[in-house]
Amino acid sequence: MSDAAIDRLRAIEDRPVFVESRYELHEEIGRGGMGLVFRGRDRELDRDVAIKVTAWSTEADAERLRGEARTLARLEHPGIVPVHDVGRLADGRVFTVMMLVRGERLDARAATLPLADRLRLFDRICDTVAFAHTRGLVHRDLKPANIMIGEHGQVLVLDWGLTGGGTEGYMAPEQAGGQTDARADVYALGAILRDLSAGAGGAARSLRPLQSIVTRAMQPEPAARYQTPTDLAADVRRFVDGAAVHAHRESALERAGRLARVYRAPIGLVLAYLVMRGLLLLFS
Repeated sequence: MSDAAIDRLRAIEDRPVFVESRYELHEEIGRGGMGLVFRGRDRELDRDVAIKVTAWSTEADAERLRGEARTLARLEHPGIVPVHDVGRLADGRVFTVMMLVRGERLDARAATLPLADRLRLFDRICDTVAFAHTRGLVHRDLKPANIMIGEHGQVLVLDWGLTGGGTEGYMAPEQAGGQTDARADVYALGAILRDLSAGAGGAARSLRPLQSIVTRAMQPEPAARYQTPTDLAADVRRFVDGAAVHAHRESALERAGRLARVYRAPIGLVLAYLVMRGLLLLFS
């Protein structure tokens, strides 16, 4: 049997069957290690939805996923996609029905934005993750592909709790051993910040504090990182505002350059005044 035929059979096997259900299934719109995502239709409420169906799982896995879906459904935050329904298929797989997000991925949107606007988006991502942490929910797989910018500019963090591992390049070292807490999300946020700052314009010296923030967020040892997304976001805001960041020990030259950038307008006015005074004295 050819590889193509095997792939077709696997797709048929993976495709969920909703018998006498309020939901109708349309095309597949996403695929990952923990399952599939389809565009669907809620016949009862006459609206498009996203239907996530987990991969084949044990009874314990199914109950954990249902519990996480219930937790997610109780989170009311503009950065978290609402959960409408959760259930099990006849074959035992868990499905979750959520709002269908329309927009573009973070990395696609960020490519068109200046650094300051990228960092404002990052601040909103951190706010969403921090809120979830206060409710006991850890994402475990934060990456640009799981962050959408909606049609009206809203920042939405997707796929909460639907993976036990992570994605290479964004996964904290301790996740390989299964020892995951909220600081694993801080590591992933640092990797996202690394991506957002890549290719940013500006002098290399002025970007060093931002790179120091990335380095601290992605420390191999959890205790050496920022301990919360809120702490990480606060240091990024200091960078945006032109203040000294906690992760970077700046030299006297860097401090002078930072202050010159922050107070560029008043310094310019003072210099202009001094030049005018000098000219008046010269020609008087």
